[in-house]
Amino acid sequence: MNSAREPRIVVVGAGLGGLALARVLQLHGRSVTVLECDASTGARAQGGSLDIHGDTGQTALRAAGLLDRFRALARPEGQEWRLLDPATATVLPFPGPAHDEDSPEIDRGQLRGLLLESLAGGTVRWGRAVTGATPLGDGTWRLLLADGTTEDADLVVGADGAWSRIRPALSDATPGYTGVTFIEAGFDDCDTRHPALARMVGNGTLLAQADSKVLLAQRNSNGRIRAYIGFRAPQNWQAAAGVKLGDRAAVRAHLLKMFDGWDESLLYLLRHHDGGFVNRPLFVLPAPHAWEHVPGITLLGDAAHLMPPVGLGANLAMLDGADLAHALIAESRVDDAVRAYENLMLPRSAEAAQGCAEALDNLIPPTDT
Repeated sequence: MNSAREPRIVVVGAGLGGLALARVLQLHGRSVTVLECDASTGARAQGGSLDIHGDTGQTALRAAGLLDRFRALARPEGQEWRLLDPATATVLPFPGPAHDEDSPEIDRGQLRGLLLESLAGGTVRWGRAVTGATPLGDGTWRLLLADGTTEDADLVVGADGAWSRIRPALSDATPGYTGVTFIEAGFDDCDTRHPALARMVGNGTLLAQADSKVLLAQRNSNGRIRAYIGFRAPQNWQAAAGVKLGDRAAVRAHLLKMFDGWDESLLYLLRHHDGGFVNRPLFVLPAPHAWEHVPGITLLGDAAHLMPPVGLGANLAMLDGADLAHALIAESRVDDAVRAYENLMLPRSAEAAQGCAEALDNLIPPTDT
């Protein structure tokens, strides 16, 4: 690499972690390109609400100069948790998740939009699907794109999620099924169209759990509630049950049988939602997941440490991005920066992955069979 020029940094994936990296780099006058397979910012739904922790996600947002704008959008009242008895729907004592008390909620789409708007025009190149990366022998890399073009970089950052196309250049690890599946359902304009449910859920998250099954309902912005029906089952549970995922009535009947005996106010989540059911089997990377350092390439977020979705993934992804940016700013050599980042991120993510696995087992305990 010619030390007289600025290194070519290419981030693969315009998720929260990759965008946080790009934003902090640009704040410090560094150039960066983000390649994203989606055609535009609104090409896909961005998921539900996130609780952004003071010691991880908010640390990254502070480094990005966006903490005040985040707080203007966030919902502190969304931190409320309610534990309900499955048989009676009565409220039970519940301390809530064990993390810092300053973890306001924000819709993932709002947070992503905040990061996108903060970047210089043209930073994200939409519709650029990366299929793989190959080394050029001098510490630089060539990205292969689905349209047949290529992109060369002095540093490739795989921020492309669970099924990363960059990870195979560093690791043979692939995500494995946890044994837990969530079925997502949604309710729109809840305070008007589903007032009893809105009152039951309150401002934050409702939880009912029994016999390795859970019902979760989470308040989002703009009057929307997302529900998650969680259970342990084979990944192809629908085949074993003889139902097709697109057959809303058949899926509902199967789930109602599974949750037989639960209070009718909780079963409302299965009976009266808007739209279809979305099948979300949970996958994780082996923990700890690490790799031998390779010059010119690294990973962050789910590409590096896919964990159960119990409140840490988005926070750690943004912190990864900020930490990598700070290392690149502090070190004169890209390779030294990447080593410093990996030495910080890999032990941190290993500890977090263990905690998230335990949290999932506490939420939906493994069955004895």
